[in-house]
Amino acid sequence: MAGYAEIAEDYRSKIQRGELNPGDRMPTLREVMETWDVSMATASRAYKELQAQGLTTASSGAGTVVARAGSPTISARVQAHAATGRALDADESSAILEVGTVGADETVASRLGVAPGTPVHVRRRLVSRGGVPVHLSASYYLPFVIEATPELTELVSTGGSRELAAERLGSPQSRVLEEVTSRLATDPEKESLGLTGASVIVTQVVRTVYLADGRIVEVAVRVVGGTTVLRWASSL
Repeated sequence: MAGYAEIAEDYRSKIQRGELNPGDRMPTLREVMETWDVSMATASRAYKELQAQGLTTASSGAGTVVARAGSPTISARVQAHAATGRALDADESSAILEVGTVGADETVASRLGVAPGTPVHVRRRLVSRGGVPVHLSASYYLPFVIEATPELTELVSTGGSRELAAERLGSPQSRVLEEVTSRLATDPEKESLGLTGASVIVTQVVRTVYLADGRIVEVAVRVVGGTTVLRWASSL
C-alpha cells in the first residue's frame, strides 16, 4: 500500500512535468483513495504535503487545484534536477543572453567576499514559460568555479550549471541565502520582460549558494515582475 509521501511525490512530478497545469482540478480525496487504495487519512496527508510545498491550493467551488505558476526557488530547482535531470519545468525554456567577465558591483562583491570591481564571470539568461518571459537572471562565479567548469563560459544552457560545478568541485550544494527586495525596473529589464509603464515595480532576489565545504559556488540576481508569485517551502 502506498504511503502519503509516495502519493504526494507522484502528483508533484506530474505538476513539474506539465501533466497537471495551473488551475487544473486535482482528483478528489475520494478519487485518490480509490486510485491508490489508501485511507482518507493517507490521502488527506498527501494533499496537505502538496499544499505545504506551494504546489496546490484550495479553490472555492473547485476543490483542490494546481497553484498558479510562480517563480520557483532554488530548492525547487535543485529537487527537480535531482528527480528529472532538468532544473526547469516542462514548459520553461532558458535563453543565454550573455557570458563574459565583469567587475563585481557592490551587491555581488559583498556576497562573494571580494572587493568591488573584482573580475568575476557572469552568465545572463532569460527564462520563459510557455514562450512568455518569466524572469531575468544573472549568475556570478569566482575564477575557481570557472576553472573547474569551463562549460560556463559557453553561450549555451548547461541545464544545471550549479549542479555541474558542484560535481566538478567535489562538494554538494548545502544551503542558500535568498534576499528579496522591490525596486523600479530598468529600461532593459522592462524590454526583456515585456513590462510596460513609466514606473514599473520588479522584485529582485539575490541568491548566494554555498557548497557543503563552505565555498560559495554562485551568487545570482533574479528579477521578476512585481505581480509574479515568489513561493517558498522550507523545513523548520
